[in-house]
Amino acid sequence: MRRHHLPQSDSIEELARFWDTHDLTDFAEELEEATEPVFVPAQGASLRIDLPATEAQHLKKIARSKGVKETTVLRQWILERLYGSSGSGRAPNRALRRTERKTRRG
Repeated sequence: MRRHHLPQSDSIEELARFWDTHDLTDFAEELEEATEPVFVPAQGASLRIDLPATEAQHLKKIARSKGVKETTVLRQWILERLYGSSGSGRAPNRALRRTERKTRRG
C-alpha cells in the first residue's frame, strides 16, 4: 500500500481536496504541536453596515468590476472620505466645505 504524506501547500482548494479524501488519524506521526498562534486576529475594529438590497447589489457589481471584495471597496471609500484621496492626511472633502460656506453666505 502506498503511503501518503501531508501536502506542503498554502492552497485552500488543494488542502480541501486532500482532506476530503484522507483521515487526520492516518498522519498522526507527521503532526507537530503548534508552539505559537497560527491564526492572529485582525488589529482593526469591525463594523456592520446594513444596505438596502439594491444598494448592496450595486456595491457587489462595483467590487466585481475591480476584482476585489465588497469590503475592500468600502474600506477604500471610507479611507478616502477620512483622509482624502490625495493621501495628504488632511481632512477630506475640502470642496464640500467650500460649497457649504457658499450656502451659508447666500
